[in-house]
Amino acid sequence: MEITKEVVKEHGLTEEEYEKILEILERKPNYNELGIFSVMWSEHCSYKSSRVHLRNFHTEGKQVILGPGENAGVVDIGDGLGIVFKMESHNHPSFIEPFQGAATGVGGIMRDIFTMGARPIASLNLLRFGQKSNQKTGYLVRGVSAGISHYGNCMGIPTIAGETFFDASYDGNNLVNAMTLGLVEKDKIFTGSASGVGNKVYYIGSKTGRDGIHGATMASASFTEETEEKRPTVQVGDPFAEKVLLEAVLELMESGAVEGIQDMGAAGLTSSSIEMADRAGNGIRINLDNVPQREENMTPYEIMLSESQERMLVVIKKGMEKFVSEIIDKWDIAQAEIGEVTDTGRIECFAKGERVMNIPIKPLVSSAPVLNRPIKAYSRDEKINIPLNNDENLEERIYEFIGSVNLCSKRCIYSQYDYMVGTDTVNGPENDSGIVKIKGTTKGVAVTTDSLSRYCFINPYEGGKHTVAEAARNIASSGAKPLAITDCMNFGNPEVPEVMYQFAESVKGITEACIALDTPVVSGNVSFYNETNGVGIYPTPGIGMVGLIEDVTKAKKSFFTEAGQDIYMTGTFSEVLDGSEYASYFFKQVGSQLPELDLKREMQTIQFILEAVDKELVTAVHDVAIGGLIKTLLTSLFTEDMLIGAEISNLPLDDFSLESILFGEVSGRFVFTADTNNASQIEELANSNSIPLTKIGSTNDLQNLTFTKNDKTFLSLDIKTAFKNWNEGLSNFF
Repeated sequence: MEITKEVVKEHGLTEEEYEKILEILERKPNYNELGIFSVMWSEHCSYKSSRVHLRNFHTEGKQVILGPGENAGVVDIGDGLGIVFKMESHNHPSFIEPFQGAATGVGGIMRDIFTMGARPIASLNLLRFGQKSNQKTGYLVRGVSAGISHYGNCMGIPTIAGETFFDASYDGNNLVNAMTLGLVEKDKIFTGSASGVGNKVYYIGSKTGRDGIHGATMASASFTEETEEKRPTVQVGDPFAEKVLLEAVLELMESGAVEGIQDMGAAGLTSSSIEMADRAGNGIRINLDNVPQREENMTPYEIMLSESQERMLVVIKKGMEKFVSEIIDKWDIAQAEIGEVTDTGRIECFAKGERVMNIPIKPLVSSAPVLNRPIKAYSRDEKINIPLNNDENLEERIYEFIGSVNLCSKRCIYSQYDYMVGTDTVNGPENDSGIVKIKGTTKGVAVTTDSLSRYCFINPYEGGKHTVAEAARNIASSGAKPLAITDCMNFGNPEVPEVMYQFAESVKGITEACIALDTPVVSGNVSFYNETNGVGIYPTPGIGMVGLIEDVTKAKKSFFTEAGQDIYMTGTFSEVLDGSEYASYFFKQVGSQLPELDLKREMQTIQFILEAVDKELVTAVHDVAIGGLIKTLLTSLFTEDMLIGAEISNLPLDDFSLESILFGEVSGRFVFTADTNNASQIEELANSNSIPLTKIGSTNDLQNLTFTKNDKTFLSLDIKTAFKNWNEGLSNFF
């Protein structure tokens, strides 16, 4: 095919980028080579708009074994073990084809984990959908949740945590971020490096088809009216094939035959072969005729750019080829020797005896374009205008509020996931963080996903800090020490200067919080172009955090356990309602001023909670986040097997408005219960950590949540009514 300006544009390349290709090759590229440059220089693969900012992330710490640059990050949890984890986006495919888009997102992130030599032990997700009234929202929620459950359940990997949020900004672009963590022995970690000149390159897994071609390029462009036409670029997954592939790959790794290995994810055989060769400083030669194919007459272009699922590229140590083939044959998986590692520094592909591609590797990866896009700062000046100290119909407002889409139970979604498979789940969904125990040890690993997208829209720098702090509080609520994060940076069009401002400032905020809380970034992903017809999403930097609890039997849940216990709250109140769910839901207001965040105080508060859990002074812990204190108290009373009540009698009603006390989302706050006889120890521990602490009430068996002042009740909520609304908030979607 002749390379015209139109063909170049169709491949998502600019005129300047095409001129650079001509300079690199010192000739015109053929159609196959143009396709290679197109996907490798796409936003999805090259991070060309984000790389200049991502370099500023805090990535080091004594707990870090492997940071960014590999398929996933690894942190040390002691006993010679590491946790491998990463979060990635599958946003565009999931909007076009929600079931397969979400399913293959789960499959892809799992492959990133076991390609490191780790056995996956848990998954979670971060989901964003449009407003409830949007005609397409229900369809997307059903399709995405079904796709996630289908792949995870068939793989036998529990989905133990996640976050789901609804807002009009996602009407045209839902977000599906998938995260998996795996367990690995520290001395058995594998990397994606094509080392050893002369080593053979093997293709292992499902055969290559035409599904997913140019998926990476599609994920690097905005949606338009013709979005549905991109359905062929969505991959089709087979979790049963991946389960077999997982076991075969782990056995291969145990054999000692693997020199390097990488999943064929975005950009398929192209990215895996080129990235592996680049990491080793080598070249790679591929015979495309040997690639297992499930469709007839596939062209070199289609073979290299296909994103068919459940495939691995493996570099085998010399002399072990036959041994490897025997292992793969045992698992009845397609395999083929398709090439070898060279010292040329180039990718060379052959088909039917002809060389159809010949490109230097370095310009495709480490020397790919880096854009320092224009940044335009903005500041919001919208003033929140909300009636305060208004107790008219307060009970009815709260019943409605607790049943709203962002506060209600997500049971309709997570009940489709098998979150107990494997028998290692300690905390499942509806807790602040999921926990999975580590067999053969006393340890447990806690995980959570969070993103305060509305905060990041108001002030992306402060919003980035708040998001990391919220994730850390969720981890600490279970009794686990925050260790490290993976990120999934979901933003609009990077060609818009205000969007790049959001991105750059979010990175700065995340970095500052990660340094203060000692939670370095070890892996991540960037998803730009989340916009439709020029309308972008809220900036949504997704944070996936991992924490460690040394004695998993001490782990805490987010539900109050029994009547007759004291209820405490750390932190203070504030009149700021900007960015709150209350302001958004009832008054359609966002505001411009965020609650103050003191990262030093956050660290002190987290340390206090961890010490209280370790000394077994508390019985349940729940952080105060979206929905404020009222949501935290109500959902803490919705215990796993019963409904209990509480009386709240010590709130600063003379100093703060009723709305700010009930609905404000001030940082640094936990609500926890404790036996009365532990009061003195708890107060002493709080004082030693300089933590503001208030005993605000006590639990009872009356199945009401009452608020009193001077022994007079001014608000009483029926727990059964509140629970019913909370439990049925999403039922109409299903």
